Amino acid sequence: MTPTVLFLHGFTHTGSSWEPVVAALGERYRAITPDLRGHGTASELEPVTLEAVLGDLDILLGSDEITLVGYSMGGRIALHAALAWPDRVRRLILIGASPGLADPAEREQRRLDDERLADEIEAGSIEDFARTWAESPVLAGLRPEAAQRAHADRLRNRPPGLARALRGLGTGALPSLWDRLGELRMPVVLVVGERDLKFRQIAQLMAHSLPDPGLSVVMGAGHAAHLEGPDVVAELVRSDV
Repeated sequence: MTPTVLFLHGFTHTGSSWEPVVAALGERYRAITPDLRGHGTASELEPVTLEAVLGDLDILLGSDEITLVGYSMGGRIALHAALAWPDRVRRLILIGASPGLADPAEREQRRLDDERLADEIEAGSIEDFARTWAESPVLAGLRPEAAQRAHADRLRNRPPGLARALRGLGTGALPSLWDRLGELRMPVVLVVGERDLKFRQIAQLMAHSLPDPGLSVVMGAGHAAHLEGPDVVAELVRSDV
């Protein structure tokens, strides 16, 4: 039976961002790379909520058992999906991902910050926001080829959709899952870029709470490790079969 792999992209990306990883995987795999609500071809779908996104994925997958791969925002959604579908997710691979913010006050402040950023996104063009977002500290330093692909992918989005995604799926909007990591019974692989110090620390903390963790550092890469090391990520997927 052909293994099914579901890839969930990060904020400002689309399913197309996974093309280098899917190409490296080869034809032995059924790769599903949807555009999440608020992004790409799903920019106009409403509401943009976790429940709606999980509903979309549930319909898309049917009864398939999957390896679930998520990057950043997509990793956060993947964690929620793995907890909701423990019998369907056989393995979870999280790239530059976090379970959220455990402190309610910090989470509320982040929600307010995200609301302000969403207002700014709506007031400008996708070209301007794509350039500004690429210069944020966590994303700066992306290798030129990967940066060009990321920029082209961001231009597939529209400001109103991204603003809705930030309000509905952002770090401030979703509940923390730190206290639920111990419920994950499937193997979990935490993937971080060597230069992504913030998320390397988060991954190390997560590993202490997971029953069956693995940690993989992509050398030379930053936050978007799958863009800079698609072959490494593909090999991590393949290593399960």
